[in-house]
Amino acid sequence: MNEANSSEVSEFIFLGLSVYRSTQYFLFAFSTLSYATIFLGNLSVALTVIFDSHLHSPMYFLLANLSFVDLCFSTSTVPKLIFDLYSSHNTISFQGCIFQMFFLHVMGGCEMMLLVAMAWDRYVAICKPLHYLTIMSPRTCLLLLIGSWIIGLIHSVGQLAFVIHLPFCGSNEIDSFYCDLPRFIKLACIDTYKMEFLVTADSGLISVTTFFLLIFSYIFILFTVWKQSLGSLSKALSTLSAHISVVVLFFGPCIFMYLWPFATVPVDKFLAILDFLITPILNPAIYTLRNKDMKVAMKKLSKQLLRSKSIC
Repeated sequence: MNEANSSEVSEFIFLGLSVYRSTQYFLFAFSTLSYATIFLGNLSVALTVIFDSHLHSPMYFLLANLSFVDLCFSTSTVPKLIFDLYSSHNTISFQGCIFQMFFLHVMGGCEMMLLVAMAWDRYVAICKPLHYLTIMSPRTCLLLLIGSWIIGLIHSVGQLAFVIHLPFCGSNEIDSFYCDLPRFIKLACIDTYKMEFLVTADSGLISVTTFFLLIFSYIFILFTVWKQSLGSLSKALSTLSAHISVVVLFFGPCIFMYLWPFATVPVDKFLAILDFLITPILNPAIYTLRNKDMKVAMKKLSKQLLRSKSIC
């Protein structure tokens, strides 16, 4: 493990969230309950959109895909966290660490682009309602989805291309509960200052740029509606508030983790919990609780499932 050869590093050790066993038991219960809620909530949204023909529209198509990405994003870290908290076996293989970082950045990049696509969908629906179905055609929605996945893939490959061949010859302990790219780079036995700066600047710049682009787009939509009709402003604000909430919840922790200058402060661990365990719960809750059509469709689907179960 002490030789400067990355092939000698077989695994990394997560220091986790706490060294106290009582705290670990609490985090185990909290993580298990949260992940079960994430799984059921996001899966329910996706299945409701698939099976209810009334929801076969661009907005719900993008929402279903956002729920799927949220579920994948959480699944990339939380099951491993639950297992580690239960077993106290906080290790991950070198290849597993690389794959986890790759998957995280694919999902993160894809979710960013899906949020941009949803902002575009709301702009067309509110500001150009007569042309909505023409602009947001099934072909356009499919292209937006494919583009989101491609951009997420390019972003992830671009990030890992810098670090995959780094030599490791010192500590193999990662002060987190998942493979975080900046912390992974710090373990290399060469001077990685420039690489850390490039990777952090890349993710931070993308996050900040996308965040402000989305916020400005929602402000522009509200300003456009305000100029056209004061009566429609409250309706537009009600529609967009759910989208704005999701954007702030997703980008807030992400921006903080990459731009916070004090790397030794453990607050970023708890912001990561917010990203992996809280936001994926709130996303389906925000969209369904504020959407009458979704609530009706989910009640209808649940009744159908109960009816079919009783027949069996």
